[in-house]
Amino acid sequence: MTVSFPGLQAVARVFGLLGETLWSLVRRPPPRSAVVAHLFNTGNRSLVFLAVTMGFLGMISVYQGCLQAMKVLPDLSNAGAVFIMAMVREFGPTITAMMLATRVGTGIAAEIAVMTVTDQVEALKVNNTDPVAYLVAPRFVGFLVMMILCTVYSCAVAILAGLLMADLRFQVNPNTFLSLGFTRWSDLSVGLTKTVAYGVAIPILAADSGFRAGGGSEGVGWATTRAVVNALFAIIALDFLIAGVGYLLVRGA
Repeated sequence: MTVSFPGLQAVARVFGLLGETLWSLVRRPPPRSAVVAHLFNTGNRSLVFLAVTMGFLGMISVYQGCLQAMKVLPDLSNAGAVFIMAMVREFGPTITAMMLATRVGTGIAAEIAVMTVTDQVEALKVNNTDPVAYLVAPRFVGFLVMMILCTVYSCAVAILAGLLMADLRFQVNPNTFLSLGFTRWSDLSVGLTKTVAYGVAIPILAADSGFRAGGGSEGVGWATTRAVVNALFAIIALDFLIAGVGYLLVRGA
């Protein structure tokens, strides 16, 4: 009697795809033109989307935080320091990853799914072309690089928007707001680790969903839906795991 565990099989398949992608990068790096195209698609075409989202997030977070703080103490001198720490450690990487997963991850899944259901992936194999090296590797590199850059950009936009809100609404001095008093190297390390982890997970999960597509146009729709659900679940799980490990390491030190 054979007992199957679909969840474990799915995890093994995703890690197998990640291993194949990394090996293809070591064996033969993708063409520079393909990587540049995916860098542009991931980063440049997401700038306005990220700016609007993170700008409103920064203003709302500072507005609500200052209102709540004023109910306890009228002193808002630490509002900026707390906000910047939270943005670097948590909100910047995680919200950026969710935004890129919904815009770019779905695109990766849809493109590969269309090629799968129309037998273009099989045609690549017949022509002795590795589908992982041809389809996944350039998208993986482009997404990972731009995930890091977009997180920095998103944090900068959110902090600037929060600064404007604090200055115009609560008369907090900009020099006081832009304080790194609560931001430690451990916060930067946790934020960077999350960013890299998200940058690795999202394109791999999206590509895996695309390769599993079947059944024509309906399969493409299911692939994009599966890509978003899996990516968001992975972001939440990685956020919890990395934050917990980071807390334990800092506490142990």
